[in-house]
Amino acid sequence: MTEMYEFAFDIRYDDGADEYMQAFIEDDSLRSEAVYACFDPAEMWVLESVTGDTESITAVSDLVLAESMDRDSVSGRPCDATRQTSTLASDPRRLVTFTYVSDVTYCDAVPVIAAKYVDDGVLFRQTRDGETAHWQVFVQNDDQIGLLYDTLSARLGDGLDFSFDHLTEGGQWDSRLLSPEGVRPEQREALAVAVERGYFETPREVTLDELADELDLPRSTVSYRLRRATAELAKGFVEHQP
Repeated sequence: MTEMYEFAFDIRYDDGADEYMQAFIEDDSLRSEAVYACFDPAEMWVLESVTGDTESITAVSDLVLAESMDRDSVSGRPCDATRQTSTLASDPRRLVTFTYVSDVTYCDAVPVIAAKYVDDGVLFRQTRDGETAHWQVFVQNDDQIGLLYDTLSARLGDGLDFSFDHLTEGGQWDSRLLSPEGVRPEQREALAVAVERGYFETPREVTLDELADELDLPRSTVSYRLRRATAELAKGFVEHQP
């Protein structure tokens, strides 16, 4: 059986450091999940799903579809490549796009950098939420992960911070992109704490403000996550009724 290794890390963006990430920093309803394939440093494929409130999706759509935007570069240096982006699906709360990047002569994108070190295939998953882009890199061996770690850390532009998460054999692929229905991880966390602390009991045993303090989040964020989680659970229940 072929082994697989997962190299996971976070890149955190300061306020104003990146135009695309700024949209996620300023709007806590927005979230992006992208799957990258890059088997050659000269080209890569990206399937991205961005979700959020209706107004948020409308506001961010131009940034998502901008073919000239170098949002994949972590150094701030523009990519020398050809980018073609098309819409695969669109509704008021979700935009799914496919991007093909070709003729890459220079680009400090994570997949392009990794493809220079890994020659037997590599797959990527990235989620953007708030100020953080979380990366999972799936490879068949971990021989070059040390070099990749050093290179990524050295290439980061101003206002970006690299944080190692883990390197493990195997790994989990918990993807809303491939399974769009369900509750997001951050919504599950808020829901689990709310249930544990008695928020849904009658009468309630904890207030929304107390939940926000426990989760160390703004009250509005906790309220939004609980509303979205219960809405998804309700829709799922109705859709699976005979």
